[in-house]
Amino acid sequence: MKYDFLIVGAGYAGSVLAERIASQLNKKCLIVEKRNHIAGNAYDYYDENGLLVHKFGPHIFHTNSKKVWDYLSSFTKWNNYVHYVKAYIDGYLVPIPFNLNSLYQVFPLKYAQKLEKKLIEHYGYGLKIPILKMMEVNDTELNFLANYIYKNVFHGYTLKQWGLKPEELESSVTSRVPVYISRDNRYFQDTYQALPLNGYTEMFRKILNHKNIHLLLNVDFNEVKDYIKYDKLIFTGPIDIYFNYMHGELPYRSLEFEFRTFEQEFFQEIGQKNFPNNYDYTRITEFKHLTQQKHHFTTVAYEFPKQHIRNINEPYYPIPKEENNELYQKYKSEAEKSADNVIFCGRLAEYKYYNMDQIVGVALQVFEKKIAGIR
Repeated sequence: MKYDFLIVGAGYAGSVLAERIASQLNKKCLIVEKRNHIAGNAYDYYDENGLLVHKFGPHIFHTNSKKVWDYLSSFTKWNNYVHYVKAYIDGYLVPIPFNLNSLYQVFPLKYAQKLEKKLIEHYGYGLKIPILKMMEVNDTELNFLANYIYKNVFHGYTLKQWGLKPEELESSVTSRVPVYISRDNRYFQDTYQALPLNGYTEMFRKILNHKNIHLLLNVDFNEVKDYIKYDKLIFTGPIDIYFNYMHGELPYRSLEFEFRTFEQEFFQEIGQKNFPNNYDYTRITEFKHLTQQKHHFTTVAYEFPKQHIRNINEPYYPIPKEENNELYQKYKSEAEKSADNVIFCGRLAEYKYYNMDQIVGVALQVFEKKIAGIR
């Protein structure tokens, strides 16, 4: 059988593109996925106790894009969920992102009031300030505060997460969790915040449930590419693998999870606790807070960042450093030479950190701009 599109990867990019091509263009797609499941890193499953857990760490959907929200809402109902994160700082559990409420938990009342007044006068209320930018402030007390936050919130966590200091990474990394001049304790401020009612995997099943979409799991693209007939390729895997590492290997960070189950209603009072300066793990996630599942057991995940080693663990995060982006640009140039026959889309294919809503938006845009005109 010949397919109109061969799609490598059954995560967000591959699945959304397959659905659009199948439903809007009535063309046949074959998805090959080297893992034994769909949904990419958003994959969730019921563990041996019947608890819904996220295999690859907590995934909280949030977006300001009505287009993305409406698209995914075609395939799932939602559990509205607001994510709160607290971090251990000097023995206190402090709201993250660090905000005006955090001030009052780590400093004496009068000093916290003084710092709050200075922050609002200097930056204004409701602004989000990247920590490295805040450290440039020309004010003794605000500079002290910036260095305190850097040391206690960012430095240790970043060392564990990335194996690098914050200033060794692109500013996009530290700006993801800014200092928030606000009393809003929510981790995200997006318009839409929720989790799929029956889980991410079930949502993906519905996305892929189309007569024009065929799926092969446990299949390595390189082992079957010469045996499948197709007109066009969509590649969502690591771009350096596609080009057989011709310019060298792109570096990633990986993660390891330790799941623990307890016979009690809850293990901790919120969904996520961060540990910037203590222990080897970066955070503990309790999934029942996220899924809102009723159960007399609870499962938590301890998260340990690791160096990515090819064929040993999963590539999770592209490492945003200048030299890595320069290496990616070499692969991007190779990809542009193949643009008539191959579309590269996704976090691994574009060596770029995407949130879930962002990659859905990118996939929809790729379909509209690069594929919808094909007949």
